[in-house]
Amino acid sequence: MASTVTEGKIPFTVGDETFETYFKVTGDVQQAENGPVVVLHGGPGISHDYLLPIADLVTTHSPNAVIFYDQLGSGRSTHLQSKDTSFWTIDLFIDELENLLSHFGIADKFNLIAHSWGGTLASEFVVRRQPKGLRRLVLMDCLASAKLRNEAIGRLRKKLPEEVQSTLAKHETEGTTKCDEYKANMLVFWETFACRIKPFPQEVTYSLGQPEIDPTVLDAMRNGETGLATQWDITDRIHLMRHVPTLIINGEHDYMTDEVCAPFYWGIDKVKWVKFAQSSHMPHWEERERYMQVVGDFLAHP
Repeated sequence: MASTVTEGKIPFTVGDETFETYFKVTGDVQQAENGPVVVLHGGPGISHDYLLPIADLVTTHSPNAVIFYDQLGSGRSTHLQSKDTSFWTIDLFIDELENLLSHFGIADKFNLIAHSWGGTLASEFVVRRQPKGLRRLVLMDCLASAKLRNEAIGRLRKKLPEEVQSTLAKHETEGTTKCDEYKANMLVFWETFACRIKPFPQEVTYSLGQPEIDPTVLDAMRNGETGLATQWDITDRIHLMRHVPTLIINGEHDYMTDEVCAPFYWGIDKVKWVKFAQSSHMPHWEERERYMQVVGDFLAHP
């Protein structure tokens, strides 16, 4: 029997302005015995679509419900290209998450699956707000610091063909990373270390293409005070999330390498780490059936 899918928009007030957060729910939130699952997409500035396979959990581990949403400035939520960099902060996105939890009435019992930048958001949410209703946390292909991730990417890029390496370096030196040649060569990196399914699933292509349409959030969060590109680091604060039962996931070919994920493993008390041997950054596509089994079992645990 097919699961019910509902979608809509939630008012989200910031100061004296009200925006809208788009959501899509698979399953029945009220019937989720272990609490519904809220999915935090990566980016920032992309959309939830590339994570839609996670809805499989509703049928493989029912009764359950999975809530997807597009973060402010992304996908089908309100876009705010006129806002300057100072508007876009981690606390803004945490406030939006809390607003969503309140809307569905689930703040006292819920689970998080957080992918890539979504893991940054989730870990900051736990550290800054100490949510009492968070039952279980899945950190999926996540980073503990920008420095560790950048070092890993630097090592992995040396495995690419020489001509790809030299082309990327040339454009980065010249500041021409928006050009088609640079993007084409970066695609080689993404096809190797982000999603090894060729061609990319349509949902992946759609989500990854969103910053091309509106780069506001990505540019602001990478280069503003948040410093996601080079400065962000939670390694010395992980002890503040050590009480949350956590599943860490990464792939054998993931640019979020073991070194990038490891601080979470060493800093959290009740933690499990599963590495997907045939995957890169998207095991929910690359090893879909096994992913659902691993994550579903973790979330179903008392």
